[in-house]
Amino acid sequence: MTDTLTITNPWSGEVADTYPLDGPEAVDAKVRAAQEASLKWREVPLGLRIELVERFLVVAESNRDEIASLISRQMGKPVREARNEVGGMIGRARTMVRLAPQALADQSISLDDGIQRRIVRDPLGVILDIAAWNYPLLIAINVVAPALLAGNAVLIKHASQTAGVGLWFEDMFRRAGAPDGLVTAVMVRGSESTALVQHPGVHGVFFTGSTEGGQQVYRTVANRSHGFVDVGLELGGKDPAYVRADMPVELAAANLIEGAFYNAGQSCCAIERIYVHHARYDAFVEAAVEAAKAWTSGDPTHDATMLGALATPETLDVLDAQVADAVSKGARLWLGGERYGGSGWRYPATVLSDTHHEMSLMRDESFGPIIGIMPVEDDAAAVSLMNDTAYGLTASIWTSDHRAGEALGRRVQAGTVFVNRCDYVDPVLPWTGLKDSGKGVSLSSLGFAHLTRARGLHVRPLEMLG
Repeated sequence: MTDTLTITNPWSGEVADTYPLDGPEAVDAKVRAAQEASLKWREVPLGLRIELVERFLVVAESNRDEIASLISRQMGKPVREARNEVGGMIGRARTMVRLAPQALADQSISLDDGIQRRIVRDPLGVILDIAAWNYPLLIAINVVAPALLAGNAVLIKHASQTAGVGLWFEDMFRRAGAPDGLVTAVMVRGSESTALVQHPGVHGVFFTGSTEGGQQVYRTVANRSHGFVDVGLELGGKDPAYVRADMPVELAAANLIEGAFYNAGQSCCAIERIYVHHARYDAFVEAAVEAAKAWTSGDPTHDATMLGALATPETLDVLDAQVADAVSKGARLWLGGERYGGSGWRYPATVLSDTHHEMSLMRDESFGPIIGIMPVEDDAAAVSLMNDTAYGLTASIWTSDHRAGEALGRRVQAGTVFVNRCDYVDPVLPWTGLKDSGKGVSLSSLGFAHLTRARGLHVRPLEMLG
C-alpha cells in the first residue's frame, strides 16, 4: 500500500491535497534517472540550456493562476501575493540567464610566459534542492534555474506543506521540453530525507529552512560514505531595521510595516525588530500602528486580502508566547496579540513598543505578523543592537542621508544591508547569510560557483620544451 501525504489548508483547516509518497525504490530510481540526464545535459551548449529555461518561463507564465491557487490553498498565502511570486520567479530566472554566459565562461590568466592557463567550471552533476514553503516558487528557482544553466540535473524535495509545487516545476519543465530526469520532484517527508541526502548519486545539496534543519542537513552530508559534496544553507533570520532621526517617519513606517507583515511575516528576510532614534520614536510608533491597521486578516482566495493564514500551527504558540513574554517585561501592546478562534491557523497583525533585548520577541525568530519597536540613543547604539543576534541575513537602515546609511551598513553584520529598502532579494547581488543564517551563496554571478566545480587547465606549448 502506497503511503500518502495529506496537506491541510491553513485557512479553512480542511484537507487541501493528497499525494502518494515515494518509497526507497522510487527515490533511487529518480536519482539514477537524474544521473543519466545530467551526463547528457552537461554536453548541451549553454545557448540551448538558456532556451529551455526561457521556454519554462513562458509555460509558467501561462499557468500563473493555476499555481497561485495551489500555493494559496496549500500554505495560506493571499492569492494576489502568490500571483506576484510567479512574476518574481520569472524575473529572477531571467537575471540568472543574463549572468550565465560570463559567469560560466572559462577564465584565462596570462603571465606573459607563453603558458596558457584557464580556470574552467564543470557542472557538479545532480543537485538536490530542499525548498521551503514560505516562497515556494522563488526559493526553488534560486537553485533550479542556475543549476540547469550550469549543466546540472535537479531533484526538488519541496516542503511537505507545499509538495505540489515540486510536482508543478517538474510538469512545467516537461511541457517546456526538458529531457526525462532533468527536473524531478521527489515526494518524501522531511523526516525521511536522510537517505536522499546521503545518496551517492547526489552531488550537491541546497537547503532552505530553519537553522535547526540546516544543522541536521549539514551533519547528514558530513556523514556521507560516498565522497564529499558542497552544501548551501539559507536559514533563519531576525532581521533588524534602524530609523535615523533624519528620516520621515511616515515613509519609514509604511515600508517597514509592509516588510514585517507581507506574506504574514513568513519570510527569512522579513523585518522582525525595529530600532528608532529616540527623537522620532513616539511619532514613528504612532505611524507604524496606523499603517498596521490596514493589514487585516481575510480569506487568501480573495484578491483584496492582505494578511492570509500561517502555514504551520506551531507558529501560533510561538507568537502567543512572545507577546506574553514581552508584555510581562514592560512592552506596550498596541495591536493584535492574540490568535483568532475558529478553524485555520490565523494571527492578527501585532505591534508592540517599548521592547528590549531581554524579550524573546527581539531575539528569537518569530516568522509571523508581529513586530517589536525599541528606542535608541544614536547610530552607534543602533548598530550594536542590530548586531546583537545569532542571525545575519539582512538588515535595513532608513535615512535621508544615503551616504551615512551606507557607512552604517558596512558596520552591520548581515549578508545584505539595504538603505531605504527591506524584505527584498536583489538577484544581481549575492544572497548569503552570516552566523546562524547560513552558508554559501545563491543568485548573482557568484551563485554559479556553488553549482559548479572549478578546475585548472595548464597548457605548455610543445615549442617551449626544446
